[in-house]
Amino acid sequence: MLHALRDFLRKVHLRLKQTDQMYMVLVSIAIGLLGGLGAVAFRALIRLGEALFWGNGEPSLDVLRGMSVSWKVAAPALGGLAVGLIIYFFAREAKGHGVPEVMESVVLRGGRIRPRVVVAKMLASGVCIASGGSVGREGPIVQIGSAIGSTLGQWLGIGERRLRTLVGCGAAAGIAGTFNAPVAGALFAVEVILGDFGVTQFSPIVISSVAATVVSRHFLGDFPAFEVPAYSLISPWELLVYGLLGILAGLAALVFIKILYGAEDLFDALRFPEYLKPVLGGLAIGGMALWYPEIYGVGYEAINEALQGHLLLGGLIILVIAKIIAVSLTIGSGGSGGIFAPSLFLGAMLGGAVGTIAHGIWPDATGGAGAYALVGMGAVVGATTHAPITAILIIFELTNDYKIILPLMITCIIATLLATQLKRASIYTLKLLRRGVDIHGGQTVNLLKALRVSDVMRDQFMAIGRGEPVMKVVSRFIDHPGDSVFVIDGERRVLGVITIDEVRPIMADLAEIGSLIIAGDMMREEDFPIFHVEDSLDEAMRGFGAFHHSCPVLDEEHRLVGTLWPGDVIERYNAEVLKKEMASTMALRVSAPRRGQSLPGLEGVNLAEIVVPPSFVGSSLGELDIRRRYGVTVLLIKHRLEGSEEIEDRIPDASHVLREDDRLLVLGSEACIAALE
Repeated sequence: MLHALRDFLRKVHLRLKQTDQMYMVLVSIAIGLLGGLGAVAFRALIRLGEALFWGNGEPSLDVLRGMSVSWKVAAPALGGLAVGLIIYFFAREAKGHGVPEVMESVVLRGGRIRPRVVVAKMLASGVCIASGGSVGREGPIVQIGSAIGSTLGQWLGIGERRLRTLVGCGAAAGIAGTFNAPVAGALFAVEVILGDFGVTQFSPIVISSVAATVVSRHFLGDFPAFEVPAYSLISPWELLVYGLLGILAGLAALVFIKILYGAEDLFDALRFPEYLKPVLGGLAIGGMALWYPEIYGVGYEAINEALQGHLLLGGLIILVIAKIIAVSLTIGSGGSGGIFAPSLFLGAMLGGAVGTIAHGIWPDATGGAGAYALVGMGAVVGATTHAPITAILIIFELTNDYKIILPLMITCIIATLLATQLKRASIYTLKLLRRGVDIHGGQTVNLLKALRVSDVMRDQFMAIGRGEPVMKVVSRFIDHPGDSVFVIDGERRVLGVITIDEVRPIMADLAEIGSLIIAGDMMREEDFPIFHVEDSLDEAMRGFGAFHHSCPVLDEEHRLVGTLWPGDVIERYNAEVLKKEMASTMALRVSAPRRGQSLPGLEGVNLAEIVVPPSFVGSSLGELDIRRRYGVTVLLIKHRLEGSEEIEDRIPDASHVLREDDRLLVLGSEACIAALE
């Protein structure tokens, strides 16, 4: 009975998988519901932790102020110890603010995130926030939701291209469930996580965001995250003050990023066990909280105080400085939590300070401090994340007031422009750049990193000696196709290059000056790239720059052995992109391991995923010559990374040595596939 049910469900799943759009809709709804439940469960876990640490779920500032001095210091330290142990021994990805890890998985691992990250991040961040760690819950919920989306996608056998979309669905569900803001959740996923506003990416993400919001509202009610004041623009001249707030918010964001990563470097340099470093950060947080308990946790109560205009100017300025230091100590020491809420906190305090000063100077022309605190929240978020659209929409959804849009847009855009001009990387992408990952470089360009110049170069080349007359140079261009002649010495070392551009101007006067000019007079000795056979094609693509002619290729002894044409590199790049897209698309249609599936319109041709036969283990694809021996084409290799549960899709390469746990996606007739198995 159980076997029959399993077969029935498998057939239903396969039938749904054939209807691409409906299948993605159903999966995105499931991710949205699970992501919403994850957000609700995470908040419940934080409240449970706060009850254990402080004797009160969601303790107020008055409760925190009434705690004993020793416990104010000890609680964050004990929480730091628990967090350090969870991260060190269970999942290193749970360290830090979470969003860069999600972005890295999308760019480098095709959206694959280990399932254990869901539990590890929930526990580590929950304990860190509950014990007083100065971090937010939005980043962890994004990572938890993304891990849920990735895990479900991997379990259903969804291919790499759509798996990335499912990661975005999980991220959108997390933000939407946290802020009760479905539009902002969807925009955060496409603007920050995926960077792709295509309809095929955006539609499932919107569905997940809406589904998560429904779940959140069912359990938590339809309430905004903050107590937002009524807003009105008193005078058009007030926009100048908002512009100034944008400049200050951009600068504050840069200072925040600088100190945050400076703290990380400081703690990394300490000769101290990794799992004990969060204890040091916790002790420092506890010491600061003796005077300013507002820095504990996510800080939403303090934000509400600023929005209502209940904080004095001196307190607002001090809290900006204290929060930057507290967040940097928490995350830099190895804590777990987000930077989204701290950015909101900084914006609220900074905006409140600007509003207090402006209203004191021009009381009849400016609104209250709370309005500036609200706009400042969006400005600092936009500047730190380089995501102004998300920042604008989050604040707009919190207020449901269209009148806030004009100052909000002006302030957020000014802050973001200033931050991006002074620092190219956001608070998220800088962490990846420090690891050597440049997501703005283009993930498909990385396809060329595995290829060498020797794979594309032409063995034929046109060469000439330095002393040869110009007529010999012209004859080289006439007799052989090409746009470059290389000037070499007796040992085939390149002295310079003569391109067709140098020859064209003298063609009309060739008879008169032909005997006066030699190759050495015409050649350019610099400003042209030279490649070696072992250089990657990625380096070659970047090396061409403004030089659009064929270039020399040298061997290990720096002798000319071939030529590299820009067109050949571009053609190979396009072929690799097409090959990867084809393999990923076909992987979507694989029914189950070791079961073949016929392809529509191709009678007798099947697609199957098989385990590497034992006799193939230790041999390369080139040595096995599977296509010739078995009549089967290998489209994709599913390769388990060493020391990890991660599975990586690899494009077949002749040098790839098969391992015992590799799986092959193959194309061929049913008989040929059976013979291969």
